[in-house]
Amino acid sequence: MTRLFQAARMGLILIAVFFATKAVAAPYAAMVIDARSGEVLHSRNADTRLHPASLTKMMTLYIAFQAVENGEISLDTTVKISAKAAAEPPSKLGLRAGSRIKLRYLIRAAAIKSANDAATAIGEAISGSEAAFARRMNRTAKSMGMTRTTFKNAHGLTESGHMSTARDMTTLGRHVLYDYPQYYNLFSRRSTHAGIAEVRNTNRRLLNAYRGADGIKTGYTRAAGFNLVASAERGQERVIATVFGGRSTATRNARVAELLDMGFQRAPTRVAVRKPSLRAVETGSVGKTIRVVTAVKTSLRPQLRPGADAPVAEPAPNLLVAEADILEALENATSAPEEGEATASAEPQIQVPTVMPRARPARLMQAVTAKEPEIVTRASTSGGKHWGINVGRYGSRFAAEKVLLRVALTEMATLDGTLRKVVRSSSGFDATFAGMTREGADLACRKLQARGTACFMMGPG
Repeated sequence: MTRLFQAARMGLILIAVFFATKAVAAPYAAMVIDARSGEVLHSRNADTRLHPASLTKMMTLYIAFQAVENGEISLDTTVKISAKAAAEPPSKLGLRAGSRIKLRYLIRAAAIKSANDAATAIGEAISGSEAAFARRMNRTAKSMGMTRTTFKNAHGLTESGHMSTARDMTTLGRHVLYDYPQYYNLFSRRSTHAGIAEVRNTNRRLLNAYRGADGIKTGYTRAAGFNLVASAERGQERVIATVFGGRSTATRNARVAELLDMGFQRAPTRVAVRKPSLRAVETGSVGKTIRVVTAVKTSLRPQLRPGADAPVAEPAPNLLVAEADILEALENATSAPEEGEATASAEPQIQVPTVMPRARPARLMQAVTAKEPEIVTRASTSGGKHWGINVGRYGSRFAAEKVLLRVALTEMATLDGTLRKVVRSSSGFDATFAGMTREGADLACRKLQARGTACFMMGPG
């Protein structure tokens, strides 16, 4: 009788534990894509907003790579650790407030160990504060098309409103893979040295167990469950799988392995690679955005000098000049003529009557200059204007010059007075603006990047 009572009691306990576990289990979501084309191969609850946990650090690391590439910061920049960063809860590297460490070690700790203190320190080093960094995270997410994601911090610990989806995190993982391939190998390291300690990869079990797996990021909080964005490559095929709401590391890894297998079965052997792209996002956080359509509103015909009697055609009132018209005219003016095409139109589109100037009075003496004035054809580099920006490398000088003209037209406020210059190298033609201060170059690059234009600063020499 006693044994029967104990067995019944144990059964009730197991049932209670089972239902308690079911009650607190995080919602499940999944997404599988062909990484080469972005084609969705499987999805379940992929657009449900859930807690991303440390999958957030993919965006933190993406912006860190971006900042290094843009010259905002370098891998060897020494970062001073704030009290806020040092106080972040585990997982952490163990940074102390006031200590200093190179950015490269913070990146390793955030990517491999998923260290929360390192992630916060990265955000503060790049944007000055974690709040400002979160705003940059959200702008970058919008530029990727992550429409249902809101970031509130750099590490992913549970915070009200800090949410994402399986679809958005899969999109982010694909951008990390294709936008910064030079850093992607970081995610496949089983361990690495992070300045003050050797750290081990939180994803090493899947990396060791699944053939072809080489990243990307794990995440866990009580609210999120066990999350993972994983990528694997076999032959010419590459698949990315995302899982939200796993119940344990083992069950999550098993489910991700199943999803990757499904992806390799459904993905075609050969497919054209279509790399993801970023789109311009309107933002008021970096200066004022100037649009040509509002910068040039009217084009009025000039008036004759007093005393001139020749008739003049009536000016058209308030001729609105659209940005597209200006760009089209600019392209036509700079484009090379086709073979057999006349370089000038046979008949002008607008007939303007010729006005003959009056003869100069005989009593008026001609001014004599001692020396013909010198014509300055390049931008001055005085006053610290030894900096510049590069807006891309192109296959021909003509293509680079067209880009320079277009960029100069759309960003007149910050590029006024600079020298447009095409620099030829062994791999192409660089489109550059020179004769800028460091602050001016930094502002111009940030404004162009906000529009989706690639840009990086060039220092003196």
